[in-house]
Amino acid sequence: MAKEQYPKAYLYMRIVQSKLFIDKSFAEPINLEDITNEAFFSKFHFIRTFKSIYGETPHQYLKKIRIEKAKQFLKGGKSVNEVCQSVGFESASSFMGLFKKATKQTPSEFRNAYLKRKEIEKKSPLKFVPGCFMVAP
Repeated sequence: MAKEQYPKAYLYMRIVQSKLFIDKSFAEPINLEDITNEAFFSKFHFIRTFKSIYGETPHQYLKKIRIEKAKQFLKGGKSVNEVCQSVGFESASSFMGLFKKATKQTPSEFRNAYLKRKEIEKKSPLKFVPGCFMVAP
């Protein structure tokens, strides 16, 4: 039994290693071949296995990571062009289109909404305390 589980664990470790590669290299111009080389799988087998484990293709996962990092950078005050380059997009228009598709806001709208919320939090911090904390025990 343990002998049968070892290959599965080894294959799983290779998929996890490729995911960690994506997490580490999201800002670089990586492609599917780079990722599959990290896992030592054929492209089609890798995509099927990755999707069965994580629920999305490696490309979808890479886009999601880039959008999440972009949100962090926008909250940190970086310009849209700086963010675009920082998360690995070559084209600002493709970045803005993907960002809007994922968040329903342009990067500028997202940053402005975040800054506006932070300003309101400074003026009225109690508005942002969950109601369950406001009830006396």
